Amino acid sequence: MDLRDQLDSPLFTHFIANYTHPTGPDLLARTEAFYEWQESRRQSGLWPYSRSLEGAPTAECSVRSEGGVARQGLNFGSQDYLSLSTHPQVVEAAHRAIRDYGVHSAGSGMFGGNTTPGLQLEQALGEHLKMPHVALFATGWGAGFGAIAGLVRPEDHVVLDALSHASLQQGASAATQKVSRVPHLNNRAMRRKLQELRASDVDHGILVVTEGLFSMDSDVPRIEELQSICHEYGATLLVDVAHDLGALGPSGTGSLGAQGLLGKVDLVVGSFSKTFSSNGGFVATRSAAVRQFVRVMGGPHIFSNAILPVQAAVALESLRIVRSPEGDALRAKAMENILALRAAFAERGVKCLGEPSNVVPVPLGDPKVARVASKLVFERGVFPNLVEYPAVRIRESRFRMQVMSSHSVEQMRHGAQVVLDAVEEARQLLAAPQTSPLRSLRVDAEPRARV
Repeated sequence: MDLRDQLDSPLFTHFIANYTHPTGPDLLARTEAFYEWQESRRQSGLWPYSRSLEGAPTAECSVRSEGGVARQGLNFGSQDYLSLSTHPQVVEAAHRAIRDYGVHSAGSGMFGGNTTPGLQLEQALGEHLKMPHVALFATGWGAGFGAIAGLVRPEDHVVLDALSHASLQQGASAATQKVSRVPHLNNRAMRRKLQELRASDVDHGILVVTEGLFSMDSDVPRIEELQSICHEYGATLLVDVAHDLGALGPSGTGSLGAQGLLGKVDLVVGSFSKTFSSNGGFVATRSAAVRQFVRVMGGPHIFSNAILPVQAAVALESLRIVRSPEGDALRAKAMENILALRAAFAERGVKCLGEPSNVVPVPLGDPKVARVASKLVFERGVFPNLVEYPAVRIRESRFRMQVMSSHSVEQMRHGAQVVLDAVEEARQLLAAPQTSPLRSLRVDAEPRARV
């Protein structure tokens, strides 16, 4: 099958958003159209999602596509920013927790699911963030969603940065219909919106939501200015530090530490799934009352089993390393890799988005080019994450390359070269005359490599 013949077919022209509102009375049967589109991409090698690792998320690993094709190569798709998931002391902490506590929390945090590692993690996080009251959640998603849904009532307002994470967007929509979005990182627009809301409503709450590091664009808000604006209009600021805490900032304190704001922001939520080698999340506050209210009113805390003791122990040991001189060294090595990767793209005229962080967004633009390039880089043993609409605008497709401290500078250069060559080849192939055979884009009858 020649993909060139299908450039105007749903294989290239449709996105997940085309299938998010199926119609018809049969809830199950109406999923078929999405499955057929997804399957056509999968069979053509153009479905880069739902891959599986066949080992630890190390810098080099084996990755298997959902269609069963495996490749060995460079891992730019895992969120293990300081490479702590295989750190001997983190692994030992996991073994010790399983031995001492078993493998199950066996209840929600409100019904006997708390464990000693979890309580110790709450205390350590409070010290790290200078926000003494911390509530743990089973997932980072649950923490973001639960903080908003727990605090906000239908009469209140939520104002989000337009690029806020889906957990924050959905938490807002679940809490109130009074949801506003302001242009990304535009504090002037935020001020206008808060001024507008307070001019018409002085009786209800306003929650402003942003992130310490936006993972699709690798950019950072001016948090101190934003907090000042919130105080001016009696609003509450929530900052999601999922991607920056531990990996950036002095002693791993993220954007809050880098901007001198530890203990000064109203609410902080985050996840253990990026730097801290675990699942789970948290809400941190200076108020004991807020902590208790969110624990009871935030559904994901009271109605989900608590974070597992092994997960809490892993996050706790990871946090200990993050705060140590070793953590400083790991962040320095990661930053060396980050700067080398961005430089390798710049040498060939490609400017990566945002600021240097463990997330390096590489702009691709045309979604057709992006899909073909994603197929090519997988075949050549480089594994970034493809981001396309509706996660970004239609003409803003990109590779999100995630850098770890265990990568090497040489791997950064090689990864950039493979990506750039694949993008250039994809553009040439898609611009070629209709008669071009495009052999490299034909679907193999049998995968070229299996493990």
